[in-house]
Amino acid sequence: MKKTWQEKLKDKPSIPKVLKLEKGFPCYNAVRKMGAEVGDEIVLVNPSEVVAIMKQVPEGNLITIVEICRQIARNHDVKGCCSLTTGIFIMTVANAVEEARKEGKSLDIPYWRTLKAGGFLNEKYPGGQEAHKKLLEGENFKVIARGKKYQVVDYEKYLMKLT
Repeated sequence: MKKTWQEKLKDKPSIPKVLKLEKGFPCYNAVRKMGAEVGDEIVLVNPSEVVAIMKQVPEGNLITIVEICRQIARNHDVKGCCSLTTGIFIMTVANAVEEARKEGKSLDIPYWRTLKAGGFLNEKYPGGQEAHKKLLEGENFKVIARGKKYQVVDYEKYLMKLT
């Protein structure tokens, strides 16, 4: 039987896992853009660490995958975190929240306040970019089209400060 989105959020006992960055890693280019070099330690984390950060974002603030990865790296005292698995977890959280909502439950995670790098909306959220845009505009964020993508105007002004 196929796992539900909520089941996919369960942590795995073998994680977190610290690895040395190699050129062949699927997240290599993204992690390099965040400052890690070959041989630097990066971390793979469980969904619960991503959820904990996403839950902190109050109304009026935003966060991007870049800030989430930087915070996770700080938490583990390493140079970076795997942005590929983090991105998958962010998308899984969004789908789990909507799945729970349809079941009459609340996971209390404002996933729509989590953006992609550069302040872009996430096309993999439930309902795609259009639904993401509607949720953000419902909180008075201005969203504009950039080709086929959407971006929050001046998103940097709204980034939550992580410690």
